[in-house]
Amino acid sequence: MLNLIQTEFLKLRRRKFIWLMLLAALLMPLVAIFYFGTTNTAGVTPMQFYKWTALSYTPWIVLPLVLGMLCTMLMYDENQNDMLKQLWIVPISRLGYFFSKFVMILFYSVCFMLPTAISSILAGIVPGMIAFTSDSVSFLFIKCLEIGILTPFAMIPVLAVAASQKSYILPVCVTIVYTFLGFILLMVNMYVHPLSSATAILMRNIEGVVMKEPVHIGKAFLCISIWGTTSTILARVARGKRK
Repeated sequence: MLNLIQTEFLKLRRRKFIWLMLLAALLMPLVAIFYFGTTNTAGVTPMQFYKWTALSYTPWIVLPLVLGMLCTMLMYDENQNDMLKQLWIVPISRLGYFFSKFVMILFYSVCFMLPTAISSILAGIVPGMIAFTSDSVSFLFIKCLEIGILTPFAMIPVLAVAASQKSYILPVCVTIVYTFLGFILLMVNMYVHPLSSATAILMRNIEGVVMKEPVHIGKAFLCISIWGTTSTILARVARGKRK
């Protein structure tokens, strides 16, 4: 398993476009600069600013879309070139192979949220839109770390779809539908979709965020676990049929 993870890290280093996708971490901080730059920022608190830059659309939409694209890219080349047939000869555990890809998603997600946090702070403090406070900055970094760790678990179904397909079209379409469905269901029933459950967990203690109902963390984690386990099993079965 460790050898597989090491190999995935080496392959990840050679894919420059994947690292260019980290620029998407600057999207919401730039939007916040333009948005608050055209309004009166006298009464804007650090948390109001950080909700725009890192704690709203980033975990709801931006990060899931980026991770979905990453899932597709990690699987596409090996699926397209039938490299997996050579890997099974070695042999390599299918679950080990799947989870080595997941570790890359997890690593990349954390790497994505760290520059999001840093750029959020700089976008607010450098132009003078908000004041620097240690409490808000530490809260922001903790929340970004939570987002970076929890979101990949909610994206396991997309990784499973990418692992079971040789084409990139279906995984990309599933990523888009899956992400926006999670965003929509958050206000309908937060315990039927992994992204909705993950977002509910993350938003539970953010100042000014009002949920439809009190967040039941146990139900949210149960939803994520059921979807993740089921998707992993289905991906394993699909891999076995394509041997």
